[in-house]
Amino acid sequence: MNAQFRSFVMQWPVYVPVVAAVDLALTWGQSLSAGLVVLVGCGLAGAVLSAVHHAEVIAHRVGEPFGSLVLALAVTVIEVALIVTLMADGGDKSSTLARDTVFAAVMITCNGIVGLCLLVGSLRRRVAVFNPEGTGAAFGAVATLAGLSLVLPTFTTTTPGPRFSPPQLVFAALAALVVYGLFVATQTVRHRDYFLPVTTEGEVIDTDDHAEPPSARAALGSLGLLFVALVAVVGLAKVVSPTIESAVSAAGLPASIVGVVIALMVLLPESIAAVRAARGDRVQTSLNLALGSAMASIGLTIPAVAVASVWLDGPLLLGLGATHMVLLTLTVVVGTLTVIPGRATPLQGGVHLSLLGAYIVLAVSP
Repeated sequence: MNAQFRSFVMQWPVYVPVVAAVDLALTWGQSLSAGLVVLVGCGLAGAVLSAVHHAEVIAHRVGEPFGSLVLALAVTVIEVALIVTLMADGGDKSSTLARDTVFAAVMITCNGIVGLCLLVGSLRRRVAVFNPEGTGAAFGAVATLAGLSLVLPTFTTTTPGPRFSPPQLVFAALAALVVYGLFVATQTVRHRDYFLPVTTEGEVIDTDDHAEPPSARAALGSLGLLFVALVAVVGLAKVVSPTIESAVSAAGLPASIVGVVIALMVLLPESIAAVRAARGDRVQTSLNLALGSAMASIGLTIPAVAVASVWLDGPLLLGLGATHMVLLTLTVVVGTLTVIPGRATPLQGGVHLSLLGAYIVLAVSP
């Protein structure tokens, strides 16, 4: 009996996504009581953990940097679906949801995940080592996309308010797609070696040498279960979002906090996977996950909401305010100085985390 129980427990990554999907089906469209909120929270946590497990299985099968790309793309595609759905339901009051969520994703990934992973990696190995060529290329693309999509709308004059005119929005969407496509081609084809993990001794880690990779059948099974888990994560996040909005309103907090909470929930699987990689002396994998997620968030969300704005009611406000532009500028400057040496100490990790802390404090109390 004990052996059977242990075998059952070991299979949790298989049945947890299914249970979370059932949880989603039972609570979709329901008004949540306190008990249902707890049920949804448990399902959300289980789906996040199982998503991380299956993403790691796929990453082990396909190797880096493809594994990081799979998780970033999967999470972002479903994040886009969540944003568009909430915008369709929210009308004018959700006109800034895409901006708030994308900017929150940029700050969480470029400061939160990056800072935490640099801190974890450097505390365990005295110094966190990564490839400055690949990391610098990724960070430069993130900074460019953030500037084009989130800063320029504040200063354009064709349309009143911090938003693009239709031709400007088309350009921003196409630019986002082109830059993201170029990055994916660089990461996976032309300069794949720039994105491989590097040990503290400067040796490139060949992930195929450590353990036997899972079979193609197991990897395909994990891919399907990863999709189910991510659908459950975003679906349950949507189910609980009215409760979050009510709590934010009751607490007298700014509406932009909703975008922060959405980004935190959606990015949780990648955050856990990134920290695990940093603990295993694979800081480059952590940075691939963080910056890849930031880039995918902008590169896919902006084109998607540009298309959705054709039928959505209300304006699409993308331009950041002065406070957030200052934080973005600091993030770009500090991130550039962090990337250039290819090595980081706990100081760099702490600086990035302090920027995330400033963002959260100012989001709560503008």
